[in-house]
Amino acid sequence: MKIAMIFGATGQDSSYLSEFLLEKNYKVVGVKRRSSTNTLGRLENIIEHENFSVIEGDVVDPSSINNLVREYQPDELYNTAAMSHVHTSFQQPLYTFQVNAMGMVNILEAVRCFSPHTKVLQCSTSELFGSNYQEENGIKYQDENTPFSPNSPYAVAKLAAHEVMRLYRDAYNIFACCSINFNHESPRRGEEFVTRKITQWIGKFINNQNILPLKLGNIDAVRDWSHAKDMVGGMWMMLQQDKPKDYVLCSGKGYSVREFLDCAFSYVGINDWSPYVVIDPKLYRPCEVEFLQGCYDLAKQELGWEPQIGFEELVHEMIDSDIERLKSV
Repeated sequence: MKIAMIFGATGQDSSYLSEFLLEKNYKVVGVKRRSSTNTLGRLENIIEHENFSVIEGDVVDPSSINNLVREYQPDELYNTAAMSHVHTSFQQPLYTFQVNAMGMVNILEAVRCFSPHTKVLQCSTSELFGSNYQEENGIKYQDENTPFSPNSPYAVAKLAAHEVMRLYRDAYNIFACCSINFNHESPRRGEEFVTRKITQWIGKFINNQNILPLKLGNIDAVRDWSHAKDMVGGMWMMLQQDKPKDYVLCSGKGYSVREFLDCAFSYVGINDWSPYVVIDPKLYRPCEVEFLQGCYDLAKQELGWEPQIGFEELVHEMIDSDIERLKSV
């Protein structure tokens, strides 16, 4: 039985990844930060599984990471831990860098020193590209060859981690690869992200709860949204290859936040959402990323990966989930 260690165990991605790996008969060890409150809500489906365990550790504490890697000697290690909210990273740049960049260094050093056979995957991000894109036949996109130009402390820290992965791969022959993940959502997405802000607001509205207007920032920003379930399958495939390599994972289609609103509100019979939405300048980023739309051709050709869940299906699933969840609130 293979052992997989997942840092950031309580997050959206790690919850789906844990379920995915358990179905493939892995022993899964989830690592989470110490918390005085219960953060295991996303893991309730598997928390009692005989091959799943949650232990405490923190990527910014080298000693704890060293001890965990040395003890468990994982076959595969997935780092999904991050300070992942881009807007917040402008208010907390140092903390963001400690978690997103130094955390990855701590993990790689632990693997190098105590478990060099471990295959390591880092969740990178489309935010690395910033305002850069390529264009072919009038179609704009980002892929593995698009130059990086990060536009936030979050993206800068993620780029540092991305480059450290390449360095340890080349210098120490560690099986280290990055999944360059474009935006990915689900009913388990954090409530501070724009997609869940929208679907949760709709859930409250449908359940006749007293709510304030929906405050949003740049609704013309374009993002490539996939389902988190699809992403974790691609991440696993990357660690099954003979040689480590970085891949873009995405849907290949871009939609603006405005189009997300159209899809979401029309699903519950509201064709004009403008009376319910307020544009708040405070929610704009100091340095915006206006367009992210990926191309997953390389992952399709070399991994056999492609997304299975479309944009409308994703939006509808999130709304249905929030409506049902908020019935009892």
